[in-house]
Amino acid sequence: MASNDERMGWGDLVNFKRDDIVALHKTWFAFFLTFFVWFNMAPLVSTIIKESGFTMQQLKLLAICNVALTMPGRVIIGMLSDRLGPRRTFTGIMVIMAIPCIAFAFSTTYTQMLISRLLLSMVGTGFVVGIHMTSLWFKPRDIGFAQGVEGGLGNWGSSIAAIALPTIALNVFGSWRYSIALSGIVMLSYGIYYWFAITDGPPGNVYHKPRKGAAIEVSTWGDMINAIIWTIPIIGVLAVLVWRINGMGFMSTQASYIAYAIIASVVLYQVIQIIRFNTPILKKGVPDDDKYRFLDVACLCCCYASSFGAELGVISMLPQFFEKSFQLSPQLAGLIGSVFAFMNFFARSLGGYISDRAPSRRGAMLVYLVGITITFGLMYLISASWPLWLALLVTVVCALFVTGGCGTTYALAPLIKRRITGQISGYIGAFGNVGAVMYLTVYTFVSDNQFFLFIGATALATFLFCLFCLKEPAGAFSQEYQLSSVDKEMMESHGGH
Repeated sequence: MASNDERMGWGDLVNFKRDDIVALHKTWFAFFLTFFVWFNMAPLVSTIIKESGFTMQQLKLLAICNVALTMPGRVIIGMLSDRLGPRRTFTGIMVIMAIPCIAFAFSTTYTQMLISRLLLSMVGTGFVVGIHMTSLWFKPRDIGFAQGVEGGLGNWGSSIAAIALPTIALNVFGSWRYSIALSGIVMLSYGIYYWFAITDGPPGNVYHKPRKGAAIEVSTWGDMINAIIWTIPIIGVLAVLVWRINGMGFMSTQASYIAYAIIASVVLYQVIQIIRFNTPILKKGVPDDDKYRFLDVACLCCCYASSFGAELGVISMLPQFFEKSFQLSPQLAGLIGSVFAFMNFFARSLGGYISDRAPSRRGAMLVYLVGITITFGLMYLISASWPLWLALLVTVVCALFVTGGCGTTYALAPLIKRRITGQISGYIGAFGNVGAVMYLTVYTFVSDNQFFLFIGATALATFLFCLFCLKEPAGAFSQEYQLSSVDKEMMESHGGH
């Protein structure tokens, strides 16, 4: 481990004598594989259409299903990670999700592809567990950089899938089916390895669980109201997907009404669970040193919607924007458009690194939100009269702030309440997808430049919200996590010291 006077840096990533560094590499690669599998269909769409005879509209519907369950799934998996520990949960995701991946690869009907892709959308929840595992291995002062490395390298899974899978499919197997199946088999194999290769924190560390329950734990009656308000969009945004599917003609009006009713029922159930779980706790009273502010969670949810949500939205349209604006070839436009995804490792790690070394983690987050606001304002101004190099420079700077903002957001996440880091990370991660759905829905009604302006406006609104509502976490740069009396009591009950 590093000495008390040293903080973790890029050079430490090759120090394989440190157990925490080894755990970091094992975990980012697990996350990498889940994202590789999650996005294994996109680069093969044209090949699938040629071989199957399906239409582009049918493949677009599969793409919608590919994110449908990720949003509520991240909250559920976050709770499981808190209860079971991230090692068991991550292994479960990789092993179980290999089944719908292989099923999709060998589906013979469109219905089979639809169902398997819908189930496979849960593989996108691996990010939450990776964040939880990293928080158990690293001290608060290093957590931002470690989270940035884990998230940045893991996010490369989507980019590497786009590069590697078409080559594997066409040049090695001669079929898209075997290349997708292979990605699932590799993930399954690594999941089994991960079970035996890592522990929930350093050896001898006592993993303390949250209270048993099917909802996030809160500290005050006001926080319970906030938790209800911020839970509704995680499930409720599925109604937007239903609306899009219905509008594309793949769902009847009657079926959409049934889907809306199911979504409303799930939202109501989750609200009831929050009330039932927290009412006895709040009536008994939460010790002052065990309280946290759910408003801080809400702020980070908005930050992640404005950063990761914006990233997903922009990636979906940027190649087309450059192709149309500058009369580029599809290949060159695609290469330029990939800059957002490829900036993840450096920029996301840099965001966490800056958060670890800035006088205030909250201040670092606010600076990144200002950067996102300004750079998307510049993106709005891009036109065909600009030189291409200048447009590309603005895009790269924008990507630096957007992906770096993801790093500063998750540098704060484990410091709010460590005992429920999985649940908190689940909420924040889910809002990244909520933001993506919101942005892409707006995109269907506005021009490309107006789309950039809208993202900048939401980043500005998030900045103002966080400026007045987000507080600096206690012990944000300490050697150890601050444990409450409840944390200590739970550790003692499990034999901790």
